[in-house]
Amino acid sequence: MKLLMTADSVGGVWTYAAELARGLADRGIEILLVSSGGPLTDAQRSEIEVLPHVRLVETRSKLEWMDDAWNDVEALGRRLLELAAEFRPDVVHLNEYSHAALDWRVPKLVVGHSCVFSWFESVRGQAPGPEWERYRRSVTSGLRAADVVVAPTQFMLDALRRHYGPLHRATVISNGLTRSGGQHAQPPKEPFVFAAGRWWDEAKNIASLGRVAASVPWPIKVAGLPSPEGHRTDLPAGVVSLGRLSSDEMSEQYARAAIYCLPARYEPFGLTPLEAASAGCALVLGDTPSLREVWDDAATFVSPTDDSAIASRLTELIADEAARTELARRGRARAALFSRSRMAEAYSKLYRELVKERVASIAESFAGGVR
Repeated sequence: MKLLMTADSVGGVWTYAAELARGLADRGIEILLVSSGGPLTDAQRSEIEVLPHVRLVETRSKLEWMDDAWNDVEALGRRLLELAAEFRPDVVHLNEYSHAALDWRVPKLVVGHSCVFSWFESVRGQAPGPEWERYRRSVTSGLRAADVVVAPTQFMLDALRRHYGPLHRATVISNGLTRSGGQHAQPPKEPFVFAAGRWWDEAKNIASLGRVAASVPWPIKVAGLPSPEGHRTDLPAGVVSLGRLSSDEMSEQYARAAIYCLPARYEPFGLTPLEAASAGCALVLGDTPSLREVWDDAATFVSPTDDSAIASRLTELIADEAARTELARRGRARAALFSRSRMAEAYSKLYRELVKERVASIAESFAGGVR
């Protein structure tokens, strides 16, 4: 089977796509992976280039939610169709929305990792302004054109239906990871709180950690991504900036940190908590429906709008080693449910169902023509 997949380089979608590509390695699937969103880092490029079943095509096309993106989005659409004509995929797997409306002539699935309208709903408590109308129309068209829509949580699937209307066919496939830190004995934990994410993104709410850092007994270390739009985005004062880290460097921080904190307002799945829990970190997460859906009783939840609650919960965990140990144990057990192998098997099965249905449809049309 041949699969054309898109992925952006900005955040968690790249991690997801790389993990899925690794998981599909032994399932007879050849992948053409097309990047967008900006230049890849050397580390991102390297983790794909070692996979013999994956061919990487890099673009720097802006993403649907970026400023003045539509010329780029349309140009990338033309490029994708050119690549498809050359590669001849059996299935197209899109990790964004607009390009599902193109004339692919093969089954296509769209994965809804997040969206602007659910972001505004969760973070701002309101709908986005009229300047987002073209985005809404484009996302709606893409979702309706998809043969199947996938979301990583029921929360995200419900949000897509709420904001863009009924979906022809939809399912939930949880994200998955297999990191070395979750499989081997861990070094002793060190007394610091770790956080990672786009610290310029209000949804991640990393800024709150800067506000509470002075009242938390342990250092708070943050690995953060720069803004893709080039806006000034200073890391909150009070935290220790680690800059942008490679996958190996991130794994080292997860292995060392006793607590991982992500007081998110909006996080449709959350790959960084999954990596952290796999490495034995006690999780302190924003109290959102999606994070509760994923983590249940394997994390402690705090209101992302209450700085004092965030500081208090971190201070309590720091003072209570037994509670940290138990929370880390439950987190690691829960993380094991979200494996790369399970994710890859679910997607592989879905791809093959789509191909089988396509073949049956063509055969039925042919038989009807003969009659």
